Amino acid sequence: MSELIRFETSGGHIVVETADEEGVRRVSRRGLTDVARRFGEVLAEVEVAAADALESFRSGRLKPDEIEIEFGVKLNAEAGALIAKTATEGQLTVRLTWSSGG
Repeated sequence: MSELIRFETSGGHIVVETADEEGVRRVSRRGLTDVARRFGEVLAEVEVAAADALESFRSGRLKPDEIEIEFGVKLNAEAGALIAKTATEGQLTVRLTWSSGG
């Protein structure tokens, strides 16, 4: 069953639909849950993960001309942001490109 969770933002709040979570405080009977962490804090963790992944490929021995990293992010009332999973594994797609003129 899905549930609505509300993250505070610098301009107000954002409501996200997610799977039902345990151990969080409900603010109404309609299944809306307030999250203690701000949305920007959650996204900052996603940014750090993306930066770490990008730096790993930039500083490695492959030296691609272009790096594209894609991963699904699942928002969770207790954990914040999680790498979304497909079936039983986390999803991360990496595309490295080299140009012929370099």
